[in-house]
Amino acid sequence: MANSNSDVAALLDDFSVEMTGKDDKSITENSDAYPPGTRVNVTFLGNEDLEMRVRASKAVKAAGYVPVPHLSARRLRSQAELEEFLGALRDVDATESVFVVGGDPAEPMGPYPDSLSVIQTGLLQQYGVKHVSIAGHPEGHPDVAEDIMRQALRDKFAALREQQLDGTILTQFSFDIDPIMAWVDAVRADGIDLPLRIGVPGPAGIRRLLAYSKRMGVATSAGIASRYGFSITNLLGTAGPDRLIRDIAARLKPEHGEVGLHFYTFGGLKATGEWIKDFQNQIS
Repeated sequence: MANSNSDVAALLDDFSVEMTGKDDKSITENSDAYPPGTRVNVTFLGNEDLEMRVRASKAVKAAGYVPVPHLSARRLRSQAELEEFLGALRDVDATESVFVVGGDPAEPMGPYPDSLSVIQTGLLQQYGVKHVSIAGHPEGHPDVAEDIMRQALRDKFAALREQQLDGTILTQFSFDIDPIMAWVDAVRADGIDLPLRIGVPGPAGIRRLLAYSKRMGVATSAGIASRYGFSITNLLGTAGPDRLIRDIAARLKPEHGEVGLHFYTFGGLKATGEWIKDFQNQIS
């Protein structure tokens, strides 16, 4: 199915991006890299402390963007730690939107085994949260069966409705259009009408892309990789998601509802912003 440049432009409208707590100086230096009000997710990594995460969220706000700090359920050691983080975020006006994710540890470090348990505490609203992003996994999860993941998404959707919180489903990045669209179809078939943000890799060196893909369990077969601009046997140069974005735009239908993009920047906030602007100019 062919797509027009207007379809691609619509998909690129109101995108979001991701950064780590270590990127606070970079976001400050690149306050003109993205449109004002762009949602910028701030990760919750194991090697970053509360001060670093809050400082990054504050920098996002000061740059004119909307901070979306991550809450990693299994990394939270106690309710007190959750409230300390939410309170610190509230102090810098960064709690309106958050992303609640299960997190990497196989065993919970505290009382929250998954993102659902954090949503159900009712604490988010007490600290000013109005919008909660939750995770989607088009290529599945290496440790969780597909039917369990699908039920978990339905449960989180129901919990957001019960808690009267707005929501978005934000996916892990992928190179392969087929599982992305199969997942979108399944989400809508389950009656989940939240906006979807499809994760796509920002421009990056091929070695870095493959390293992130392996770490995150994303498929990187030679066929998929070559389809999106690079070869497994030639690990030189950079690759961008232009082909993938065009493929997504071509296969979206009105019944898919609101679908946008989320860019994983891999530390390259400036490079990602420049790539998006260049691509938008190409299709305008």
